Amino acid sequence: MNRRLFLQSTAAAAATPLMALEQAAERLDVNFATGPWPFRDLPKLDGDSLKQRGITQAITGSLEALLTRDIAAVNARLATACTESGGVLLPAGALHPLLPAWREDLRRCRDEHAMKVIRLHPNYHGYTLAEPIFAELLDAITDAGLAVQIVVQMEDQRTQHPLVQAAPVDLKPLHDLLKVRPKARVMVLNANAAMITTALRGCDSLWLDGAMIEGVGGLENTLKAWPAEKLCFGTHAPFFYPESSLLKLVESELSGTLLTALTVDNARAFLG
Repeated sequence: MNRRLFLQSTAAAAATPLMALEQAAERLDVNFATGPWPFRDLPKLDGDSLKQRGITQAITGSLEALLTRDIAAVNARLATACTESGGVLLPAGALHPLLPAWREDLRRCRDEHAMKVIRLHPNYHGYTLAEPIFAELLDAITDAGLAVQIVVQMEDQRTQHPLVQAAPVDLKPLHDLLKVRPKARVMVLNANAAMITTALRGCDSLWLDGAMIEGVGGLENTLKAWPAEKLCFGTHAPFFYPESSLLKLVESELSGTLLTALTVDNARAFLG
């Protein structure tokens, strides 16, 4: 077999399960973002782009929130963009607890924008999970009836701009924080396999997404040590192409029931 025929046959083999996957009735991406990224151009993806790939809904944060101090305006623009998507994009508001109006921003997220999720970026906003302000923030979000997403990293440190270096969030304090907060609904986004087996050991009440879980059979191997009801489908688009996460679903050996749990049911439970 020559190289051309080999590539054609490989592409066809990979496309068949992806096509079947895209025909599924529902799929919820827990890790999507919109807005400009100042360091490089990202693919222009929107609700229609996701639907074309078989993703019916996506919990969506704003990339503006990482470096902009006017969080209220960021959340308002995000809410408008999600409304215009026709229900495909579900807004995840941002809060910056080191700014004085974060409690008012939380109220707006819930009461004015009808958001169900708050997405936090501790490393870009300059606080750690061990500081009292994070516990205060977590309690306020939980009392408001909203879920929390903590983004552990946006991109590999080797690709970051040298003047804007953001190390991954230290997740170790989560174990003790969640132990005394059983009502908190918390999801960690972009954790890799090493973080799951070390920093998150014992935090089985957490939800995770699989965007940065790599390796052959990555999802399948993760489920050997993590509860199946706490792992969700996440693309980290537009930083990653959505197809990479879709391929993970067919590359691991997952039963139909488990596939539905990862792509729909677990995310719905997180949203409450």
